[in-house]
Amino acid sequence: MTTLAGTEPSTAPDRGVLMFSAIAVGFVMAALDATVVNVAGASIKDKLGLGLDHLTWVVDGYMLTFASLLLLAGALGTRFGAKRVYLIGMALFVLSSLACGLAPNGDVLVAARVVQGVASALFLPGSLVLLVGAFPEPARRARVVSLWSAAGAGASGLGPVIGGVLVDSFGWRSIFMINIPIGVAGFVLTAKLIKPVREDTSRKVKVLGHVFGVIALAGLAYALIEGPGKGWGSPQILAAIVIAVVFGSAFVVRERRAEDPILPLRLFRQAAFAIPNAVGVLLNFGLYGVLFMIGLFLQQVHGATPLQAGLQMLPMMIVFVVGNLAVARFVPKIGTRLPMITGLSVAGLASALMAMVSPSTPYWLLALAMSIANLGLGVTAPAMTAALVEAAGPTNASIASATFNAGRQVGTLLGVAVAGTILASFADWYGGARTTFLVAAVAYLVAVALVLRFIRRVPR
Repeated sequence: MTTLAGTEPSTAPDRGVLMFSAIAVGFVMAALDATVVNVAGASIKDKLGLGLDHLTWVVDGYMLTFASLLLLAGALGTRFGAKRVYLIGMALFVLSSLACGLAPNGDVLVAARVVQGVASALFLPGSLVLLVGAFPEPARRARVVSLWSAAGAGASGLGPVIGGVLVDSFGWRSIFMINIPIGVAGFVLTAKLIKPVREDTSRKVKVLGHVFGVIALAGLAYALIEGPGKGWGSPQILAAIVIAVVFGSAFVVRERRAEDPILPLRLFRQAAFAIPNAVGVLLNFGLYGVLFMIGLFLQQVHGATPLQAGLQMLPMMIVFVVGNLAVARFVPKIGTRLPMITGLSVAGLASALMAMVSPSTPYWLLALAMSIANLGLGVTAPAMTAALVEAAGPTNASIASATFNAGRQVGTLLGVAVAGTILASFADWYGGARTTFLVAAVAYLVAVALVLRFIRRVPR
């Protein structure tokens, strides 16, 4: 029987389960909070009297700090210790969840969601580092890493249903309050059971470059979300666009001149590395923009309750996980190019068909088309990840993974912002839904074109 160092065989399985639970809870909560709001949005909008722009900030305020601080948080964990940074993030997540649950108005809720995104960025990179350190035996470590990944995917897939149950039973505030007991339990178990991972005190944390990136993304998100309401030619929107361009340019210049850049620019010069990253951004852009829209659409147009909307979204979400699991084992045999081209093409065509949605379109047809699209994306995801890992190689695996995940979260941020902008620009929900589906279809088909043009070699 395999045991953990320093434990008796009879108690090792229980301790192992507790150790895994302690570390995985952070990943699960971060994944859950990215999708659970989709079915709570209509209730939050009505109860707090929010406009669509305010509601978009409730989602994107979280994604903005989460996406832009992931790489910085990973560097902080390396410098100051993964366990210390993980625990700080968990504590901050619990406090910000409480603030979300008690928010008296939209401004306080958005501010609390911004802090929640900071907290998620702090504990998510450390979650995998601590997991690898806690299970040093290769075979067992491989199993727990697979379980860790599946737990996050399951949380994302079940997020709308869990959110629907909570909102229907206890109101929208419960989707944030549920984080408190779970987060406290994870904090206590991690503090007691998980050993610290040695920090690298010689590692320099490059804060300025990250600040440039955060400000650039914030300016871009503000312009996209507030543009329809304030007017695209208004001084505030023009100022936000200028800020995004100036600080985005400053970020690029600093990265080019830095001896140790935040992003691995030498890898991005290789199409085999750059294209999977671009596909990841486009995939999340389309997927999460549509999910933001469909959660509102089912409730505002079809009259579904939050629970009904969550259940109606369940088959659309589960097929993504099914596609992941079904294709992952075949990627080593068939390579990465074919699954990416096939999956993205299916998603693009299904989304283009959904762009013809009308009042006569029944739910089952909408659900079928969305399920086919998401199945295609599920087929794409493992091949896309494998292509990235193959291009990066073992030496660059850590920074490549961090960059890839940060890029995908940026795609989510922009997808939700653009979907909110589209919905705010149309007087009727069907016009907004058709345009959102069409934009997602274009994103997927652009990704297909990139793969066809630049990914020639088939890594096996």
